[in-house]
Amino acid sequence: MISKEPLPDGENVRVTFELPSSLWAERVNLVGDFNGWDTVRHEMVQSRSNGNWRISLVLPKGQEYQFRYLINGRDWHNDWHADKYVPNRYGSDNSVFCT
Repeated sequence: MISKEPLPDGENVRVTFELPSSLWAERVNLVGDFNGWDTVRHEMVQSRSNGNWRISLVLPKGQEYQFRYLINGRDWHNDWHADKYVPNRYGSDNSVFCT
């Protein structure tokens, strides 16, 4: 799930990404063009209360970003709640969200 919250400055949006606790993983990273497709920079945290994986980023308003989730450093997954999907050069799709 992806949720978006406009910030009071009117220029940025807090975007929160959440994956269900049913996803078996030791590590989940949010990877996309907002971080140069860095596979370790944005590690998601698993909630102690419900087990869901979560991370929030503050990003400029009015932009479009491609991303995917990297599970355990080897398996790529899309977010089926993304705003849209675009083909990538590896023969699959990237998820896209708009701020």
